[in-house]
Amino acid sequence: MLELIPLVDRIGMEVRGVDVTGPISSGDFERIYQAWIDNTILLFRDQHMTTTEQIAFTRRFGEVVSYTRKQFAEGSEPEILILSNISKDGKPIGSPVSGRVWHTDGHYLPEPPAGSLLYALETPAEGGDTLFANMFAAYDALPEPVRARIEDLQVVISRVQSRPYNYPDRPPVTEAERAEWADVPQPMVRFHEEAGRKAIYAGGNVPWRIVGMDEAESAPLVTFVQEFSVQPRFTYRHKWRPGDIILWDNRSALHRATPYDFAGSRRLMHRTTLAPRRAVPEARTGGREHGAAMAG
Repeated sequence: MLELIPLVDRIGMEVRGVDVTGPISSGDFERIYQAWIDNTILLFRDQHMTTTEQIAFTRRFGEVVSYTRKQFAEGSEPEILILSNISKDGKPIGSPVSGRVWHTDGHYLPEPPAGSLLYALETPAEGGDTLFANMFAAYDALPEPVRARIEDLQVVISRVQSRPYNYPDRPPVTEAERAEWADVPQPMVRFHEEAGRKAIYAGGNVPWRIVGMDEAESAPLVTFVQEFSVQPRFTYRHKWRPGDIILWDNRSALHRATPYDFAGSRRLMHRTTLAPRRAVPEARTGGREHGAAMAG
């Protein structure tokens, strides 16, 4: 029988009594889907699925896309991104290090993905946890003067600006990367159409420039909002074990990975990504094809 159990006070729901590879009734899936929208992350434990089954399960929540690090795709299934420190024939089979700072997936895209699903196959005994933060709750808790001030502001998401903050060990940005990585303005406050709520959308650790505002004024404002939004009262830290699945909503959650014993442990995760405009899931339409129905 389907059970929905809160993870912590302000974020997350564990889904119990469901085999994600088996049939899920329309009524149960509707409850699962709404729990995702309302709580920003869902946890499914003790699951076992193939890459094909992972793609199929992800597709119930919307259109599945691949937008990054295609060299680490799983064989003939580009929808699966491998995150791993494992090497084969002297080459890494997946992206070995990523997401060690608070971020929203694809924030630098004009239309960022709506969600991501991560499935754990091998996990280290210690470390390698993932933290999640609820941007609905953080927005609601902002001091009213700050909410009013940022309501209609935009930040310039710049991959060039973020490089030294997010990857200080990597070489400087090349001219070719500068030409390819166009800056993208994003709202500091995002309205989530499905939830009918507002969320902070200026996450990360980079003091993004605010459109139309002097940097000396914008940097402290952006930094305050970012630091406010990841206070422990808004967060959940997940200790992974094999068979865990977490689905998070990029429109309302931040996340970050934590270090682990890279040399002495093995970590293998498979990630799928939901398109910015979601197709209405079959379970919610009685099997009718609707295409991309609403903005993500």
